[in-house]
Amino acid sequence: MKFTESIFKAYDIRGKVPEDLTSEVAKAVGRALSDFLPAGKVAVGRDMRPDSQQLSSSIIDGLVEQGRDVVDLGQITSDMMYFAVGKYNFAGGAMVTASHNPGEYNGIKLTGEGVVPIGEETGLEDIKRAIVEDRYKDVEAHGLVHTADVLSDWVEHALSFAPNLKKLRVGIDAGNGMAGIIVPELQKDAELEIEGLYLELDGTFPNHPANPLDFKNLKDLIGLVKKENLDCGVAFDGDGDRAFLVDENGDVVSGSVLGALLSKKFLGDKPGATILYNAITSRIVPKIVQDMGGKSYRTKVGHSFIKADMRKYNAVFACEHSGHFYFKDNYNADSGLIAVLCVLDIMCQSGETLSKLCRPFREEYSDSGEINYTASDKDKVIEAVASNFSAGEQDRLDGLTINYPDWWLNIRPSNTEPLLRLNIEANNTELMQAKLLEVEAIIKNSID
Repeated sequence: MKFTESIFKAYDIRGKVPEDLTSEVAKAVGRALSDFLPAGKVAVGRDMRPDSQQLSSSIIDGLVEQGRDVVDLGQITSDMMYFAVGKYNFAGGAMVTASHNPGEYNGIKLTGEGVVPIGEETGLEDIKRAIVEDRYKDVEAHGLVHTADVLSDWVEHALSFAPNLKKLRVGIDAGNGMAGIIVPELQKDAELEIEGLYLELDGTFPNHPANPLDFKNLKDLIGLVKKENLDCGVAFDGDGDRAFLVDENGDVVSGSVLGALLSKKFLGDKPGATILYNAITSRIVPKIVQDMGGKSYRTKVGHSFIKADMRKYNAVFACEHSGHFYFKDNYNADSGLIAVLCVLDIMCQSGETLSKLCRPFREEYSDSGEINYTASDKDKVIEAVASNFSAGEQDRLDGLTINYPDWWLNIRPSNTEPLLRLNIEANNTELMQAKLLEVEAIIKNSID
């Protein structure tokens, strides 16, 4: 069997199709996953990419061959998979998606019993080893395949986080991704007046990449919000589990600002609670938590790490600058939809515009956004940055973070792409821009 081990990343499986990720590999993943999980049914879902159905069928074939009963959930968002595994007590799940990556990529996200993530430290290495060694359990009989539709249950669950929701005019850009299936159900169950963009499922992404972290992909949404005088706009990524908001003026709300706003909400509901934030999140999040008397802990980037830490620290909420938001009452899993509904609920309850709600958090710090660099020797670049800023407080929780009283940086290798990712934040724009020029010069000299 043709098998590229490098498709196994830190918290999922991802590669080009069919060069790296084949139907044969997907079937092997199904077999190894079946052997890894405890007894019970396994859920399988997929996104809208052209090859997702075939890969999903192959995973199901592998699970069934190992004697496992399967529940085929069809085309769903990734957060619907997490919900289904938690709500219906499945033994685990497999979601075929490459999230925001271009159309030639695909991948598989694996979830264990109780919505515990399966990453490199929690079983993914065991699954890879079984495939490499072609080692599977002997079984007496094949399993059976069932189907289920969880969309209405999922939207009902998500809306339970927004009890004060009233009529708002909202633009939603699904980017031709899986969030397109959510909009009709939301319009049916909530008072929202939704103006939709690119709701048709199309894994070739004909309009723009389904990656809202790259703000140039929000141009059409911003135009819609301004033209129609909407209360806000929402952009989802390809598998629908990540969301960014645009306020009524067309200004993007960063993941960190959104994390601060939601942290304030959850600490208001549950005083003294614990909030998690990842290594590249703005200092505004721990500041808000401290100001409100809560507890905060910093985590590595990535859903499998954060979900584990949600349990470890009994956290009520966690945020990532990339637009992933995690909720204790959502089986400790992330959901872009729940995050958006929580913000809309805050707007309805307060009667304030989104820009006014975000203003205190936006004014505190200035950030560079995430900047990517292609580097053949990533470690060389990271060490060059570390050496040049040796006076700062350094840690290696996730890549390299260097802290100074008035600014900080994080530079880390991507877990899913051949890139180095840089984030810088400072107490004002001038300092941030100056430090960005300084760090970029070091990076470019190290790459050259």
